[in-house]
Amino acid sequence: MKKLASNLIALLVIVFTVTGFTSPNSPHPISKKGNSIERKRTDEENPPKTKKLPVEKAILTIGFIKLTDMAPLAIAKFLGYFEEEGLTVNLEAQANWTEILDKVIDNQLDGAQMLAGQPIAAAVGCGRQAQLVTPYSMDLNGNAITVSKDVWSKMKDSIPEEYGKPIHPIPAYGLKPALNFYKLANKPFTFGIVGAYSTHNYQLRYWLAAGGINPGFYNSNTIQGSKGNTGADVQLNITAPPKMPETLKAGTINAYCVGEPWNQQAVEENIGVPIVTSREIWKNHPEKVFVMTKEFTTKYPNTATAFTKALIKAGKWLDDPENRKEATRILSKSKYVDGEKHVIDNSMLGTFEFEKGDVRLVPDFNVFFKYNATYPYYSDGIWFMTQMKRWGQISEPKTNEWYITKIKEVYKPEIWFKAAKLLLEEGFIIESDLPVTDGFKPVTNEFIDKVSYDGRKPVEYINSFKIGLKN
Repeated sequence: MKKLASNLIALLVIVFTVTGFTSPNSPHPISKKGNSIERKRTDEENPPKTKKLPVEKAILTIGFIKLTDMAPLAIAKFLGYFEEEGLTVNLEAQANWTEILDKVIDNQLDGAQMLAGQPIAAAVGCGRQAQLVTPYSMDLNGNAITVSKDVWSKMKDSIPEEYGKPIHPIPAYGLKPALNFYKLANKPFTFGIVGAYSTHNYQLRYWLAAGGINPGFYNSNTIQGSKGNTGADVQLNITAPPKMPETLKAGTINAYCVGEPWNQQAVEENIGVPIVTSREIWKNHPEKVFVMTKEFTTKYPNTATAFTKALIKAGKWLDDPENRKEATRILSKSKYVDGEKHVIDNSMLGTFEFEKGDVRLVPDFNVFFKYNATYPYYSDGIWFMTQMKRWGQISEPKTNEWYITKIKEVYKPEIWFKAAKLLLEEGFIIESDLPVTDGFKPVTNEFIDKVSYDGRKPVEYINSFKIGLKN
């Protein structure tokens, strides 16, 4: 009997050791290195602790547009990350991008989600001028180009197929049969874009030009009123993102470039077909940015840093696959994106639906943290400036030094680094989450036309294109 008891105790010791069980009083829990369950248990026992900065302004009003890439704002609000930093944040949906810009400049908003080109344009002489700064990049990828069912019917037969489905990415020259039809019918072919200084405008123009279609140029004398259609093979008109599907359905536009959920909404309503994602035009491109005035960040530096901390935490939470379903539930609320959850799921959960029933894996359609998505790279901002010059929004020749100097007025990675290093000390992020960079990404050719881009040589990049104004 004693031998049996002794053997039983030995067996229990082995079992407890293998399973990681220890006495509640044990000072050194047994764990396997790299065991995610054990790491989570450790986090629960010793959760990271926020060290609040003495914020100068505790109550903030922040603007956004109802798109899924406003997610870091919604998550930071809903999960209490702003509160943990000592901030009371009111999120207010805005009607359009122009309204957002004006309200931030006029101090009606303390900050806002913005089109990446907006704060840059405000610094380089395009549109309304102001000193705006970007401490945080909100996401990578996230857009698509959608055509109406009528347009798709005219181009589908010319698209190569594999296993009965169109081969992606679909290049812009696949659009030419539809363009020829509209031209013979003496009808304009019109794309909807969300703003003159939007990623969507530049991505759409890039895609069209790569396929030999001229998207047109801005008249340097009338940039404010110009639609950028001089010499164009197609027309581009500005439409607010949530209005894109109904405008397409009405026939006012024939296609559009927009963020989610408005491409998937066109599929849901069976009125349109997304034909290319923005990730296929430029892999892991920057998308929206968070913007404050320079005056605000100078007057309230701790507030700006605390706000950035909350957004970084939200971005990291969003890129955990286990959190995405909860994220789409939160985003579907009327006060945020106000869309049907299953439609938001399409792009946020690693898949994307093109033609009705054609669901494909697109794991990085929305990226909120990995690949250093939240860091405001100078080279990302300079790319937008090259497109402003290429299409005539910047009219005068500029030097490489000018581009670099100007972007450093707008993009403020020093605020991001201050916030990130505090999060590192607190235990919310790890050392490998911090980029080792001087603000410039390596040279890349991950574009649909394989043209190489070096952020340090914007002039040479601009001059390398067949379609577009030279520097």
